[in-house]
Amino acid sequence: MADGPLIVQSDRTVLLEVAHPDAEAARHELAVFAELERAPEHIHTYRITRLGLWNARAAGHTAEGMLETLDRFTRFPVPPSVATDLRETVGRYGRLTIERGEEGELLLRSTDRAVLAEVSRNKRIQNLLIGHPDPDTHVIDAWARGQIKQELLKIGWPAEDLAGYTPGTPHEIALAEDGWSLRPYQEQAVDTFSADGSGVVVLPCGAGKTLVGAGAMAATKTTTLILVTNTVSARQWRDELLARTTLTEDEIGEYSGQVKEIKPVTIATYQILTSKRKGQYAHLDVLDALDWGLILYDEVHLLPAPVFKLTADLQARRRLGLTATLVREDGREGDVFSLIGPKRFDAPWKEIEQQGYISPAACYEVRIDLPASERLEYAAAADDQRYRIAATAPAKIDAAREIIARHGDEQILVIGQYLDQLQELSDALGAPQITGATPVDEREELFQAFREGTERILVVSKVANFSVDLPEASVAIQVSGSFGSRQEEAQRLGRLLRPKRSDHTASFYTLIARDTVDQEFAQNRQRFLAEQGYSYTILDTEDIAA
Repeated sequence: MADGPLIVQSDRTVLLEVAHPDAEAARHELAVFAELERAPEHIHTYRITRLGLWNARAAGHTAEGMLETLDRFTRFPVPPSVATDLRETVGRYGRLTIERGEEGELLLRSTDRAVLAEVSRNKRIQNLLIGHPDPDTHVIDAWARGQIKQELLKIGWPAEDLAGYTPGTPHEIALAEDGWSLRPYQEQAVDTFSADGSGVVVLPCGAGKTLVGAGAMAATKTTTLILVTNTVSARQWRDELLARTTLTEDEIGEYSGQVKEIKPVTIATYQILTSKRKGQYAHLDVLDALDWGLILYDEVHLLPAPVFKLTADLQARRRLGLTATLVREDGREGDVFSLIGPKRFDAPWKEIEQQGYISPAACYEVRIDLPASERLEYAAAADDQRYRIAATAPAKIDAAREIIARHGDEQILVIGQYLDQLQELSDALGAPQITGATPVDEREELFQAFREGTERILVVSKVANFSVDLPEASVAIQVSGSFGSRQEEAQRLGRLLRPKRSDHTASFYTLIARDTVDQEFAQNRQRFLAEQGYSYTILDTEDIAA
């Protein structure tokens, strides 16, 4: 305790000394239940939140185990108020349960009558209750299973949902037996989900989240609706399911802007679910088209807000969310917890990397100086224009060239946010570009050419952030992004982490205009990398030219 890397403070913040020899071990265990708030070079700041504690409890961690972590790594004694608050907060999870009665009715139960009385008097919850058959039980209106979980979470009493799930229409699905098998952590994720029936599995990009989905389908053997980010992702899911399971092409349907098929396994895009016609959601019938027994949410951190409302009505279906990060830029992590389910399983990037299942990665921040004329333009610009000026600095093109020259035989993604910048990069580097305007067929041809090595460099917009399988990409050059998005950082680094035939270590470069909002946003994006155990090396343009 005398010389640990942590300082636990009474406001539930935890400071981590990055240079301490035990910092990596402490960070690994702390990340189970605490959220990283700031990650400058020397001291990282974590906060112990209620939602983080409840997610950890749902994943099987105990209050005593969390306190043991703090006690083992702290430099000073853990404040008694923090220990008491942590125990009490963790103890709230499961005090309320949602169960099925003998007649199939939904029941809200608790062995703590004071807690039950407290929540039942809340006006927003009171309207969802339609009976009080005994002192330990209230009857929930049949339609309100999702909404009552949301409302209970808001007032600090998360309910454990034990009401079970409809089996759906049985459909035989098995994993193909052709010389491959689920990795141990994938099997553990499937087993954990299968025991609970709803929740989120957190795995890094490249660690095989799709295979966890396939494993869950094989375990439940029922009609399945898979919700994905875009059409390219839908087709990659289809190809992976055809390769890894006993499903045939006749059993897998695509429901997107281009194709409208309903089959025992249907892959639908978030865009089609949230598209409107005359003010109404036009394609919600896909949610009721079959008696789905399982709904998979790919990249659940990107789930559009309207889908939460739709999901509130799907609580009787088994639900599995797959993601590399539970961080949502809109702050709706609580809705993921309530409506998809709590975190059931996660495996840190570094742990899987050490097991050899994903590639190691080195991260670099390259700081670029704006010339005097651009500095003046930046200084005179309105606040909402400054990021674009800094992010699209022409000097970044020269820096990208220098980095490409350093990695002469590697496959490289140049990633940006602004279309005019991407066009300039494409012209300057002589490399094809892929944006949202690129037809799906053309995108797939270019991605395939990149996989085969006939195209070594691709200039891509955010369409390549997620669900694009490019395993031989070993270098990413990020020239601009969505302000300070940690989600995006996760996806972009994830492009490089898939295991490679080559022996290249992945290199992730972010080009930053020094002393601008570009640099400020970069600090926020780095938080995700720090959460996963990665650190940045800061370089100047002279360093990459060396």
